[in-house]
Amino acid sequence: MELVLASNNPHKVTEVRRILNGIAVRTPAELGVSFAFEETGSTYDQNALGKARHLHSLIGMPTLADDSGLAVAALGGAPGVRSARFAPPGEELDDAGRCAYLLSLLHGAAHRSAAFICCIAIVLDAQRLLLVQERVAGRIAQQPRGARGFGYDPVFLVGGGGRTMAELSDAEKDRVSHRGRALRRAGALLRRPAPPAS
Repeated sequence: MELVLASNNPHKVTEVRRILNGIAVRTPAELGVSFAFEETGSTYDQNALGKARHLHSLIGMPTLADDSGLAVAALGGAPGVRSARFAPPGEELDDAGRCAYLLSLLHGAAHRSAAFICCIAIVLDAQRLLLVQERVAGRIAQQPRGARGFGYDPVFLVGGGGRTMAELSDAEKDRVSHRGRALRRAGALLRRPAPPAS
């Protein structure tokens, strides 16, 4: 099976290929396709499915998309679906800037529980699609730590442990992360034998 990933993020491409080992994953750029999609949905599944369907309409091949985000309890679940665009009004920030902004909002906060959430959408054809959503609980660190991963990984303490997602090896992160869990479930569904025709 071959899937085309609805993303231009090189970090995400590498991670998806590593986790879906045995399933070929290509990118729009590798097919010579220009891909862009404005995430206007209010839920992760709306954004993921919107991206997968849009790319499928362009190439007519099975597509995979994800929408992921960070939900911080002390911020009422923010940044949520706006995680990649989280910034003060009128500003645009990179990953490090978003982490710094998040920490500034939580300065002095005693309760720092949070969760990473990932929704995977796969469009096989016009009549068949898969949706899988997973989460991993944790806490927001007092300061960034670790040089691996991307996004909010340096400030997300995994579970009840003392390491951030950015301090984990690739294998450790794939085993516990929201995207790793969701992709493994989606991969298992894709590999399941089709039921016999009635």
